[in-house]
Amino acid sequence: MSTKNKSIDHDLIRQLATLLDETNLSEIEVEQDDLRIRVARQLSVSAPVAAPAPAAPTTAAAPAAGAAADPSKQPGVVNSPMVGTAYHSPEPGARPFVDIGDTVRAGQTIMIVEAMKTMNQIAAPKAGTVKEILVEDGQPVEFGEPLLVIE
Repeated sequence: MSTKNKSIDHDLIRQLATLLDETNLSEIEVEQDDLRIRVARQLSVSAPVAAPAPAAPTTAAAPAAGAAADPSKQPGVVNSPMVGTAYHSPEPGARPFVDIGDTVRAGQTIMIVEAMKTMNQIAAPKAGTVKEILVEDGQPVEFGEPLLVIE
């Protein structure tokens, strides 16, 4: 009954992600024995969401103090799909995936969120220009926390 030697089935995660796309679901969760896998995708900003949006920020204000508006309400915000640690580059000392002012294409890796010792690539949901980076490299992030803004 020990769970310390269990590994994550990456093929199962890929199958669940494919199932999300095929069925147009926003999330799916599977539990078997002591293992629970939840796969969720970011919803369009214009789509109505049943879950309440976080009204009060759970972390300190964004480092870009020039913007008075709440970054989570900006149309091009990219939110963290999970709880973890955000990294701007693939490894320490490497060039960041993106900088402010960079042009990105849809699907391009823009950041990594490490969760449970797994590096999860965060892809740009749309093409555009990076306007703001709202988290520091190595900063802990919450599910749904704004990471950056693409316009």
